[in-house]
Amino acid sequence: EVQLVESGGGVVQPGGSLRLSCAASGFAFSNYRMSWVRQAPGKGREWVAVINRGGSLTTYLDNVKGRFTISRDNAKNTVYLQMNSLKPEDTAVYYCHANDGQSLNYWGKGTQVTVSS
Repeated sequence: EVQLVESGGGVVQPGGSLRLSCAASGFAFSNYRMSWVRQAPGKGREWVAVINRGGSLTTYLDNVKGRFTISRDNAKNTVYLQMNSLKPEDTAVYYCHANDGQSLNYWGKGTQVTVSS
């Protein structure tokens, strides 16, 4: 079956760093656009970062530009999100998302990131 499994979340102090990983299986990973999406309690969904199939093009939410980096390793069927200079407002559940460019969409169950002193 299709699986997207996030890991790497946790509690970190403001200014700290975390690296999230998403391990994919059950579909042709290299043919899918991958994204990281976050949602904080009581707030709407935010599309944090997107990376194309070959890893050559990336886009970011304005609030995370210069701090977050999305990357992928197609040989390992894994997408990453490196998060630096974390702020309390980055606190959210972070979800891994896959899209085939048409109608197929897959979601992970999410990993909690908490930025607090």
